[in-house]
Amino acid sequence: MNYEKTIKSLKSNGYKVLYFDDSVEASNHLVSNINGETVGFGDSATLESLGLAELLSKNNEVIDPSTYSGAEFIEVAKKALLTTIFFTSVNGVAETGELVNIDGTGNRVAGSIFGHKKIYFVFGTNKIEPTLEKAIWRARNIAAPQNAKRLGCKTPCAVKGDRCYDCSSADRICNTLNIHLKKMSDVEAEIIIINENLGI
Repeated sequence: MNYEKTIKSLKSNGYKVLYFDDSVEASNHLVSNINGETVGFGDSATLESLGLAELLSKNNEVIDPSTYSGAEFIEVAKKALLTTIFFTSVNGVAETGELVNIDGTGNRVAGSIFGHKKIYFVFGTNKIEPTLEKAIWRARNIAAPQNAKRLGCKTPCAVKGDRCYDCSSADRICNTLNIHLKKMSDVEAEIIIINENLGI
């Protein structure tokens, strides 16, 4: 994993990129720079582990669907798409500068593409892979099975926990694969890389 190459590639793709040695330092940066905003979250094990929703709620209106399920989740996730700031993580990052996400409902991917004043992508160095192909492989065969298991999905990948089976289960969470080749137009996007194993 070459984080210096990754940072250079992401910057050349239009992103503002900040690197932090630990999650406390990264969280302090975010809390001190986001005030008086409406902040939406895409459900993410990384963001949950950092406790960002709680930290940011002291000075912002935070909408986080991760604590809801079913129809309530959908309703709250829709509201999160109308905020000025949106937080998400990624399932894989290529040293060549692409961001990879898999989504079942679509709220996380939708929020990372359009509609906000600013988007934050927050992830640990464990998500970085040498190539786009390997970042996609990681998203499908490491992140997705572990997330399916975490969410209690009844899918072959969740039961066996080893790889993607490209199943047709009703609980399937791999319904879309999104690749950010460059920063989206007309939106600020800041990438926070933390030198820790975070999320899945």
